[in-house]
Amino acid sequence: MSAEATNPGAPLRKRGRPRIDLRRLGRVALLGPVSRDRLPDAIGHVAEAHRAHYPDADLAILRKAYVLAETSHRGQMRKSGEPYITHPLAVTLILAELGAETTTLTASLLHDTVEDTEVTLDQVRKEFGHEVCFLVDGVTKLEKVDYGAAAEPETFRKMLVATGNDVRVMSIKLADRLHNMRTLGVMRPEKQARIAKVTRDVLIPLAERLGVQALKTELEDLVFAILHPDEYERTQNLISAWDGAEDPLTEIADGVRATLREAGISAEVLIRPRHFVSVHRVRVKRGEMRGTDFGRLLVLVGEDADCYAVLGELHTCFTPVISEFKDFIATPKFNLYQSLHTAVVGPEGAVTEVLIRTHRMHKVAEAGVVALGNPYTQDGTNAAHQTEPADGERADPTRPGWLSRLLDWQESATDPDTFWATLRADLAQDREVTVFRTDGGTFGLPAGASCVDAAYAEYGDDAHGCIGARVNGRLATLSTVLHDGDTVQLLLAQDASSGPSPEWLDHTRTPAARIAITAWLDAHPDGVQGPSRSRTDAPRPQDRPADGVPDSRERPAGGAPTVAVDTPGAPVRLAGCCTPVPPDRIIGFTVRGGAVTVHREECPAVARMRAGGRAVVGARWNAPDDRSGTPDYRVTLVAESFGRPRLLADLTEAIATADAAIVSATVEPPTEQRVRHTYTLQLPDAAGLPVLMRAMRDVPGVYDVSRAQQPAAMG
Repeated sequence: MSAEATNPGAPLRKRGRPRIDLRRLGRVALLGPVSRDRLPDAIGHVAEAHRAHYPDADLAILRKAYVLAETSHRGQMRKSGEPYITHPLAVTLILAELGAETTTLTASLLHDTVEDTEVTLDQVRKEFGHEVCFLVDGVTKLEKVDYGAAAEPETFRKMLVATGNDVRVMSIKLADRLHNMRTLGVMRPEKQARIAKVTRDVLIPLAERLGVQALKTELEDLVFAILHPDEYERTQNLISAWDGAEDPLTEIADGVRATLREAGISAEVLIRPRHFVSVHRVRVKRGEMRGTDFGRLLVLVGEDADCYAVLGELHTCFTPVISEFKDFIATPKFNLYQSLHTAVVGPEGAVTEVLIRTHRMHKVAEAGVVALGNPYTQDGTNAAHQTEPADGERADPTRPGWLSRLLDWQESATDPDTFWATLRADLAQDREVTVFRTDGGTFGLPAGASCVDAAYAEYGDDAHGCIGARVNGRLATLSTVLHDGDTVQLLLAQDASSGPSPEWLDHTRTPAARIAITAWLDAHPDGVQGPSRSRTDAPRPQDRPADGVPDSRERPAGGAPTVAVDTPGAPVRLAGCCTPVPPDRIIGFTVRGGAVTVHREECPAVARMRAGGRAVVGARWNAPDDRSGTPDYRVTLVAESFGRPRLLADLTEAIATADAAIVSATVEPPTEQRVRHTYTLQLPDAAGLPVLMRAMRDVPGVYDVSRAQQPAAMG
């Protein structure tokens, strides 16, 4: 595909296949159907391309569809002067070359019959089944509105909805647009420019997101020629100047083949020419072009492991450009693309980009969702006569997250202008990150998305009450930008009247979040008063120490528990900053006066003590039968919660139920509807600590309970 992509006027075809003369096919079509025992000559090219991907495909349904399309369109002509049947034939051939299955090709042949002829959907359903009818209907809905400033938004809204039900609808639409763009020269320049701009802003990004690179690259070149004719001509002249010259890529490709052959790796090494827009981008980026800039090497192997074997050999035998390495096999792109990208330095310092992938990866890289076959069958076979599930729902395993997001927010964008502007802005974001929920589920977000975007992606309008988040287990602000692999837990307020802040709009990247926040702010111009802390949330006087801070003083380690240290006779104290209890791992440090302070090993103070040169003293808990005196298991816990009435009462009741005594407690003033409680507690048995913490977490409104990690003075 890539070799032909350097010529924007060339139809998609395999290397070595003769160019198809659409005018000749049109003349053949006018002669009518041939005998029943063979395919019409006009569709023979489609059959040949289809059999290359599906050797056992039943071509009878294609013949039947062609006969109906040809007889229905007979007498109709395109503006280019060709018989109209040449258009569905060309669209179907494009899809056949990409590897579309029989059902898609059948629907492609018929995609204009219901719109432009006397054929009805009922007739299509009766003769070709529900699946073909579904696809034809989906594509037909996209053609009922002609282009124009007012019509475009609703046309593409219909396109998104139809694609959400079946991605093959978009496949047919993209191939249809490609053929129309190839023959756009017969239209007025202003209409060419208008269609080219819509193709650039919407259809090319959709082709990219669906992974149909073969269509995307040719569409880019055709748009480039229309919208930037001077730059296009300059690029064309640049490519022509290099044609016929000695190609340095040939020598490098031979070297790569020899290297892999010596390593015993079976691989196909191809030179992959860049298409026009790609050459233009390289020229703009680098200025003066080098011979290796006009193409890249493509290495095709059999198995995933072979890709990494090839990479290792190339990086061993050539000088790699490490900054150019990207692994899209371990982390595929959101459009299904998988490949290893690298660059090596060849003879005379020429840098050559190399793509390494399996044959299967290459097929998906070129054709995207088209290469996946029929998404409604397990093996990708023809499902033209497949019936709908009992509940009327269609489960599409190829429906990506970005498409689901588009379908969600388009329902909220009632204003066509808002929808149109938002659609183009969303499609312009060409990278995606995968974020994990705490339950193990995932959802995709555009690169640069924040916790605000994640909240609306997960909770919809309920995200209005979001007051914070935990990212990878740590509290984070809603403006925090999320990255690939982050785990996010969104924290929602209990008060249903809570609403978003206007500042949230500064941190959103997704249309769903922007539309929802804007709608709420428009409906509440004066905002709402956040939930105030009830008087019952205030700590009781007897629960608050005089200085208003948790009791962080060291306490003697007498009674139970007792700690043995490696400094006989030294006073031993348990650190109040981390309140160690059995069976915590502990460590001691000598402080002023010769006393030993015992900390939990993970206490932040331990690192500071070591850095300050404090002498480390071994420490361990005494055996239970060595203990004596009154139990004195003290621990400081921090409970983080949403503000609500009776929260403090419920927490203290949970603590009492767990048979723990409150030594001291503080409740900090609410911040963004969140409240932080700190308790120093005395337990009769250290084994009861997990039970106590679990009981506190079970209190409604409490979203986390943890051991305190307070700063400690280095006395």
